[in-house]
Amino acid sequence: MPTQTAERIALPIGRALTAIRDALNETEPFDPGTSDREFRLCMSDIGEQVFLPSLCERLQTLAPAIRLSSELVPVAMVVERMRMGQLDFAIGNLPTLKTTTRYQSLFREQYACMTRKRDGLPAGKISVEDFLALSHVSVTSTDSSHLAIEDTLASRGLNRHIALRVPHFTVVPQILRHTGWMVTLPEGVAHALNHSNDFVIYPLPVEMPGVESTVHWHGAYDADAGNQWFRAFLFETLRR
Repeated sequence: MPTQTAERIALPIGRALTAIRDALNETEPFDPGTSDREFRLCMSDIGEQVFLPSLCERLQTLAPAIRLSSELVPVAMVVERMRMGQLDFAIGNLPTLKTTTRYQSLFREQYACMTRKRDGLPAGKISVEDFLALSHVSVTSTDSSHLAIEDTLASRGLNRHIALRVPHFTVVPQILRHTGWMVTLPEGVAHALNHSNDFVIYPLPVEMPGVESTVHWHGAYDADAGNQWFRAFLFETLRR
């Protein structure tokens, strides 16, 4: 347990170390072809499925010695972890970070809904009535805007039966394979989860704002040559 004295001096020491690191980063050259620097990323489980394959594929050619690490950091801790140099980038649907970090938009996509392929399903698109008649899996996270789905439906007086609530998307395909349930999710995520082509994906029958994926970093590292190179690499690889 840190003492009061340790807690009191931790902040100024952290600021001093950040200032020293910033000064070094401004003058230190960065060569992606030879660097073995580790870049630390924050993304969700589904973000790893959507983003990491293309990042790793390009990285092994452009910068083969560079290392990546990915972890799921609570959004409330992201800015401090970035400031302390413990995290380089956060990637995903992270609207609450827009006021506290530098960021750039990667793409915006619409929501879709997905269920297991079976006889008797509508072709091409699904009506609001058929959508509401099914039981649903709800992926809940207080750190993302996916809660807007519930808010939008409620504001229109539309009630769906939530058969299961889970905190992550990873388990959803297995659940859908064993039930006739439906999930609502970003269109790109739906296609990433449907690699085995077991599911039918419909446009969401209820109009609602799309979901934006963004890259976030700390302003203290704007002049860091490695940070500059890697965020350009992220934009070139992930932007749609």
